[in-house]
Amino acid sequence: MILEQFSDNPFLARFYEDPERYGFQLELAFLSERYQQIKTEMGHPDLFGQPVISDYYLAKSMIFSKQNLRKDELVLFEKLFSIMNLQVPKPDLYVYLHLPVKKLVENIRMRGRSYEQNIREEYLKEIQEGYFGFFKSQIDLKIAVLDTSRLDFVHDQTAYETLKKLILKGEFKPGLNTLIL
Repeated sequence: MILEQFSDNPFLARFYEDPERYGFQLELAFLSERYQQIKTEMGHPDLFGQPVISDYYLAKSMIFSKQNLRKDELVLFEKLFSIMNLQVPKPDLYVYLHLPVKKLVENIRMRGRSYEQNIREEYLKEIQEGYFGFFKSQIDLKIAVLDTSRLDFVHDQTAYETLKKLILKGEFKPGLNTLIL
């Protein structure tokens, strides 16, 4: 299991205060951390074929940077991303748990991170559109977009088990596979 180390990013809280000033530093820090973590974790493959589950894919850095960076910063970022992206494995299955933006905002408020409390709905919509733009460009990658609007992973263990079974046992074709759960 590879979990993103977002709390280690020293620019995250500052980004929410001043996105224009700290966007580039934030995205570079995330890109380098994600790349290093994937290289470290995937550099020692399990001899018994254990699946690797990650809560992010390196392409996440590109999706967010397109929203957070100025054009000149994005050009440099894309060059670095391209070099790193060639060196990381592609996932067998990319799973995107979709929620409407209103529900995302509600979950962010409940999570209680002080620096996230003023996040704009428009920003979240732009990020979602970035993900779907990425999905449409990936014809060889198996992508499962799962609408989880009616699932409550926090209070319902069965919801988690249902999702886990679907992901691990599901038959997905290359391209976009959309399911409402």
